[in-house]
Amino acid sequence: MATLARLQGRASIIENQYYFRNSFVDKFRKRENDAAIKIQSWFRGCKVRAYLRYLHKQVTIIQKWWRGYVGRKKYQLLVKIAYYTMKMNFYNAMAVRIQRRWRGYKIRKYCFNYFYLKEYLRAVSETNDAIREALKEFAEMKEREEKKAELEREEKQRDHQARKMHYLLSTKQLPGIYNSPFSKEPDPWELRLQKAKPLTHRRPKARQKHSISLHSWLACTSTRSFPRSEVLPPINRKQCQGPFRDITEVLQQRYKPLEPTLRAAEPMNTLKEAREDLRRDESMRNINNNMFLPFSSYHKNKNYLPLIHSSSKYGPDSCGHQHFRDENPKKWISDKDFQTVLPSFDLFSRCGKLYSKAGQIV
Repeated sequence: MATLARLQGRASIIENQYYFRNSFVDKFRKRENDAAIKIQSWFRGCKVRAYLRYLHKQVTIIQKWWRGYVGRKKYQLLVKIAYYTMKMNFYNAMAVRIQRRWRGYKIRKYCFNYFYLKEYLRAVSETNDAIREALKEFAEMKEREEKKAELEREEKQRDHQARKMHYLLSTKQLPGIYNSPFSKEPDPWELRLQKAKPLTHRRPKARQKHSISLHSWLACTSTRSFPRSEVLPPINRKQCQGPFRDITEVLQQRYKPLEPTLRAAEPMNTLKEAREDLRRDESMRNINNNMFLPFSSYHKNKNYLPLIHSSSKYGPDSCGHQHFRDENPKKWISDKDFQTVLPSFDLFSRCGKLYSKAGQIV
């Protein structure tokens, strides 16, 4: 009982201590929680970084293996290419050597072989001689044929001439011009006239009158005689095979208007007319060739460039034209003397006399 009474007496103190301790624990609980969170975050960070380092190391190993494999493959390919290149170079060198030997053998045997060339030239010379002989015989034969043809042509002309001049044949009563009584023997033309037959005039054959049929009328009115703009295709007739042009295009080309040549289209004095037009345009625009000198000295250092027509040493062409730039220094100068100015009193006296005369007239 005494213990119970003692505990009941100390209950208030225990209660105060309980509340005090709980309040003290609540006061440091947040700091402990933050410290625990920081420790956990640091530990988890260390754990993740260690795992990442492990992954990086494994990735580096994989990359090292893969790059080694790719490098060995590339090196093997380079070695193979170098091997085939050396082999092809060797084959090319051997082929060049074989070609050199064969070309040397061919040149020595066929191109620069003295006996072979001598035999070839001898055969060529014999062939040329044979061809020359054949051509010479052919030329002589053609010449003989031409002479024979010329003689036959002349004989035929003489026969024709004898037939035309058969009326000059001499008779028993009257000797001809080729059978003169003063000559011992007759002329050879007399014998030719005796052998020749007289040339008779042939009557022209009468023309046969043909009836005009529909076919001939269609033929004369075809597209060959009269051009047509539009031509209908023929009935029951196949188109001609081949690269033939259209009939309208052919007719347009045939009947196109005449185009004059350049010599006929352009006159001979085109350049002279162009120069005259240029001078006329300049005179219409009132281009003054006199140098303009303003009051200021702004244009003092600039060189004046005169016109071509006025600066030429030959001068302008004044035949039938009046030029604007022609200079005539005596145009405004008169040969007469100037009249002197009268004094003022003489002027007034003369005016008074005029007024007086006017009053007397009135």
